[in-house]
Amino acid sequence: MADLSIAKPAPETARGPNLFSMLWRDKLAFVAAVVLLLIVLFALFGPSLLGDLATKQNLRGRNFPPFSFERGWEFFLGGDSLGRPMLARMIVAAHSTILIAAGTVLSAMVVGAGLGLVAGYMGKTTSQVIMRLADVIMSFPSLLIAVVVLYVLGPSIPNMILVLAITRIPIYLRTTRAEVLEVRERMFVQAATVMGASHARIILRHILPVVAPTLVTIATLDFAFVMLAESSLSFLGIGVQPPDITWGLMVAQGRPYLNTAWWLAFWPGLMIVITALSLNLLSNWMRVALDPAQRWRLETRKTKNV
Repeated sequence: MADLSIAKPAPETARGPNLFSMLWRDKLAFVAAVVLLLIVLFALFGPSLLGDLATKQNLRGRNFPPFSFERGWEFFLGGDSLGRPMLARMIVAAHSTILIAAGTVLSAMVVGAGLGLVAGYMGKTTSQVIMRLADVIMSFPSLLIAVVVLYVLGPSIPNMILVLAITRIPIYLRTTRAEVLEVRERMFVQAATVMGASHARIILRHILPVVAPTLVTIATLDFAFVMLAESSLSFLGIGVQPPDITWGLMVAQGRPYLNTAWWLAFWPGLMIVITALSLNLLSNWMRVALDPAQRWRLETRKTKNV
């Protein structure tokens, strides 16, 4: 008989994956996560720390060139057409940009995933009604819907979140329904049904945890798309209006000065590119890390490093 007292402890992979260690091994994903964390911190604390500085006008600093500490650290990235520091304005603009993107993605994911769970689990009639609703939304170009709705309701942050969330609902609805159609045939769901579990319990306790990683991955990728859509609407002049400010609005305001003050549109545009790229890199890592069938790729890297 084997001596259980000297049994070796289970390896780390048997206890469960350490997501932070896997993220640390993927350097690109780790850098992307750090960049996104800094942007989130700017969005949370920027308005309270630099709100007054971002709105303070100084006509002597109009279109002040970047890379100079002559007027202080706040003008290192230059000044805008009214002498306001670009660095402070970009940090403050992160608040509205991230707020719109996060509110849109969260609203669309909650509504779309809820409808997708019902459409995938319930009967054919209910599924057909819900899917036809998604088809109606997808039959119109998303930017066209945004232009019409914002023109009628007026440009504001709540209206922006509403119209962008409506256009993104079918993405989560269709994905969730497809996942549920496959998961509901598995043995653990059938066992829960035989044991008399209610439909709500089966959906929330057994199906949703399996579908959630896919939704999180899509939400991370969709975050970048929504941020670009908001920037496009602000660039067209129907997005967020002053005194609120977003990166897209800053690009639109700097467009007339491209020949004389390129930094007015370049810096906020660069922030949009960096954020979207970081989200895409992190989304690719999450797709592998949260999928048990593909997680071995990240765990293999650890074995090779050891």
